[in-house]
Amino acid sequence: MRPVIISIALLLCSNVFMTFAWYAHLKELNNKPWIIAAFVSWGIALLEYLFQVPANRIGYTVLNVGQLKILQEVITLSIFVPFSVMYLKEPLKLDYLWAGLCLVGSVYFMFRSKFV
Repeated sequence: MRPVIISIALLLCSNVFMTFAWYAHLKELNNKPWIIAAFVSWGIALLEYLFQVPANRIGYTVLNVGQLKILQEVITLSIFVPFSVMYLKEPLKLDYLWAGLCLVGSVYFMFRSKFV
């Protein structure tokens, strides 16, 4: 399998864990002391790093750091928006669309040398 595809798959897994580590405590542990939420989040974040570190190492064999970062941001938004709407029950806003369009521009500028 190509390094970019492996990297994307690992970053998708990583972002699911990252999103839960960063935001699920707002719903699930909102009546617990923040220190408990922090320790639970750190446990989840460890799983995130077990996917994220190899994803970046594999991706770095064919992409530069800027490309990896923009890829990460696109994946983050693609995981965060459904999580926010479906899990946290936040309203879907046009702001997500505008942010996504900005990221499309970012992807173009970071990867345009590969497109030409």
